[in-house]
Amino acid sequence: MRQFLLLSLIASLSAAAAAQPRERDDGVRALGNHVPADKDTILRVQIYLDQELFTPGKIDGDLGEFSYKAVVNWNYAHGKKDIYDWEAIIRNARSNVPVAVATYTIREDLFKYVNPKLPEQPEHWQEFKQMSYRSMLELVAERFHTDETFLQKLNPGVKLDRLQPDDEIQVPNVRPFKIELVKQYQNFKTDPALAGHTVVIDTVERMGAVYDEDEHMLAAFPITPGKPQFIPRGQWKIVVMQTTPDFRYDKKFLEEGQRGSDDTALKVPPGPNSPVGILWAGLSKSGIGLHGTASPRTIGRAQSAGCVRFANWDAIRLPSLVRPGSQVIVR
Repeated sequence: MRQFLLLSLIASLSAAAAAQPRERDDGVRALGNHVPADKDTILRVQIYLDQELFTPGKIDGDLGEFSYKAVVNWNYAHGKKDIYDWEAIIRNARSNVPVAVATYTIREDLFKYVNPKLPEQPEHWQEFKQMSYRSMLELVAERFHTDETFLQKLNPGVKLDRLQPDDEIQVPNVRPFKIELVKQYQNFKTDPALAGHTVVIDTVERMGAVYDEDEHMLAAFPITPGKPQFIPRGQWKIVVMQTTPDFRYDKKFLEEGQRGSDDTALKVPPGPNSPVGILWAGLSKSGIGLHGTASPRTIGRAQSAGCVRFANWDAIRLPSLVRPGSQVIVR
């Protein structure tokens, strides 16, 4: 279990060093050796780390907390002595991501996943069949692992709130999250190999890492843990895993951590804007699970009752890493 215990240590070292950055030769104050300063390289690094499953949070060309942690975890997983060094990552990013920004053409068939009339108020959600995206801009942002603000920076002068079929816009050249490929109510059965993997949820550093049977780190994702008073610390197992689940919206449980009556709970339909996003991995701790989110830009900041939230583009990768039977350590 030695490596499992190092995740928190690594992230803590990264955060501490970020709080006291050292001066570089070019005058840029940043963490580690060979830290990139230009936006193009930073963007390529973020895209590379994302496709390597050491995700930096939303891709935006800025070196935030989770970009640093992605670098640290990638170096650690690859046996690097200097876990703060960026040199190998930059070299790999330049060869694997030759173009940081690509042109994307808006597809007409994707508008069926958009409903501008979807309300924000939970009490009205059950009136709809799908928790759709509220705009094409929101869909495109999640598709390319970014947010609406960065898309606007990539497309100055373009009215992104009025996107139409065949419009062309600039997006991060990342492997897209394709909502049209997410099967409704798909249940993932146990898999002997994947069930042997372990998920470690570090609620302090707000990171979720996946390890194989030999305790080698396979992936690390930014997460939002539950509220401190509801965090289910301990060792659990994944008991069920399903895409696009229905959701029982229980205000009492969300606010107080106690299940409310069925008379007051709401049945929320599935979809990317469901509070649990596009995937639910229920744990042996009743009512608690690893799941997606309707607000990927708030990952790492906003808190839920007791569950663990991933960006939808990260949540959809979980079935390729873990399955029912996998151990989940929450600390």
